[in-house]
Amino acid sequence: YQQTPGFVVQAVMRRDAAKAADYAARHQVPVWYSDADALINDPQVDAVYIATPPDSHLLYALKVAAAGKICCVEKPMALNTQQCAEMNAAFAAAGVPLFVAYYRRSLPRFLQIKQWLDTGRIGIVRHVQWNFSRSANPLDLTGAANWRTDPAQAGGGYFVDLASHGLDLLMYLLGDITQVQGQALNQQGLYAAEDAVTAQWRFAPAAAGHVATGSGFWHFRTDGRRDAVEIIGSKGHIRFSVFQDESLQLTVNGVTEEIFIENPPHIQQYHVANIAAQIRGDAPHPSSGDSAIRATAVMEQILAGRM
Repeated sequence: YQQTPGFVVQAVMRRDAAKAADYAARHQVPVWYSDADALINDPQVDAVYIATPPDSHLLYALKVAAAGKICCVEKPMALNTQQCAEMNAAFAAAGVPLFVAYYRRSLPRFLQIKQWLDTGRIGIVRHVQWNFSRSANPLDLTGAANWRTDPAQAGGGYFVDLASHGLDLLMYLLGDITQVQGQALNQQGLYAAEDAVTAQWRFAPAAAGHVATGSGFWHFRTDGRRDAVEIIGSKGHIRFSVFQDESLQLTVNGVTEEIFIENPPHIQQYHVANIAAQIRGDAPHPSSGDSAIRATAVMEQILAGRM
């Protein structure tokens, strides 16, 4: 935000006053608070970024909407679709925008993929597959508390925390997911949330009624890290990673084109620039509360198959 024209980071808040003061001093922020209501109602603050765990997104978002201020909330948007809908209604009533930090919709590397798809480089999309797995987090092996694996705080486990990014991105690239089913279980017993998830789905019909299907696998205690997406079309396919800094691969008629597009130093740079663009009236932001609720709905349906 500090590096985006039009924005000034006016105030920060943390419950620990000493840490809030230290952060403000290190980042040249004029004002700090240890009370969220004080920051939200500061007349010098026009917009609020909520970067807390999901269990408090609804609470703070409703306060921001009541104050009539612009808001950006971290992903996933909230604990469930009911909370997301309540947030969307509050900001619609207040007449101010609600943005959600699905920043991959704004990154140049994924805009390149969207351009390939929109111009028909791989023909009609038939199927997309995403396989993601990684070794156990060392913190979880110790048995220490971790909000990301506490369903009461996070709405689920690492699937909700990480897969939300990719599922939202796939809907941005290929359209809404209209039917989905999944299976989720806790194989390892390291924490309360699921650690192994599989799903299959279909997208809304595209032009001429064509329907693409999708499938995914996510596991959080394997022998190493995998993050591979393949979009298969009638003329070719696209391969990429959601999280890794890897090249994009476009294959058409057996010929592969490889492009590496570096992420910005601050991963939300383009996302924040797009917030500024909408506020100025230049262009709508690609990630709003209206789009983000769909990712939460898809994950809810997948996790309904908990075993």
